[in-house]
Amino acid sequence: MDRRDGRSEASGEVRGRGDLTFIAGANVRKVIEGAIARLVEAHRLPLVLGGDHSITYPVLRAIRRRRPKLNLLQFDAHPDLYKDFGNDRFSHASSFARIMEEGLVDQLVQVGIRTMNRHQRQQVERFGVQVIDMASWVSGQRFTLQTPVYISIDLDSLDPAFAPGVSHREPGGLTVREVISTIQALTVPVVGADVVEFNPRQDPIGVTAPVCAKLIKELAGKMLASN
Repeated sequence: MDRRDGRSEASGEVRGRGDLTFIAGANVRKVIEGAIARLVEAHRLPLVLGGDHSITYPVLRAIRRRRPKLNLLQFDAHPDLYKDFGNDRFSHASSFARIMEEGLVDQLVQVGIRTMNRHQRQQVERFGVQVIDMASWVSGQRFTLQTPVYISIDLDSLDPAFAPGVSHREPGGLTVREVISTIQALTVPVVGADVVEFNPRQDPIGVTAPVCAKLIKELAGKMLASN
């Protein structure tokens, strides 16, 4: 996982921390959680680059320790709320179920959803998730946040026309401008973020990487401005 700091609460700087190293046999989630915990304890705001969507769970385990009030804004084509996926409770498709089970956030808002089965709908009801699927988004439904927020952007939330470099393409998604405008319009502090699921092998003409760079720039700017 490639990782970058967000804003230092003390100095307002943006500093790169490089890649995490995973030793064979190590608990990857523990390595991620420990690395983010050190940043948080140093009063820094993490901006994390994945990796798949399983990384959000250990990141939030670390952040929650210092954030008694925390919302989660997820841009995604999929809810990632499976009880388990492929017999893996910690897969990329189950990470947000673990987040909600452990109470790592007070509110989860999902934007851009356009594929959900009966089980995941049951999970939405169980955890009280606010889902704004694409049909609702197009009709004008929006959300309101009252407390600091962590933003998680799965690149497949975007329509494949804008970001084909993902493993699970779902047509009919958000535009880059819609995601950026939503970030810019937030009125609460952004205390951390991640951008995940970039798969360059799915993008031979290389249009997704610049989209990633733009989203990272916007997230870093919002974190600087809102804290």
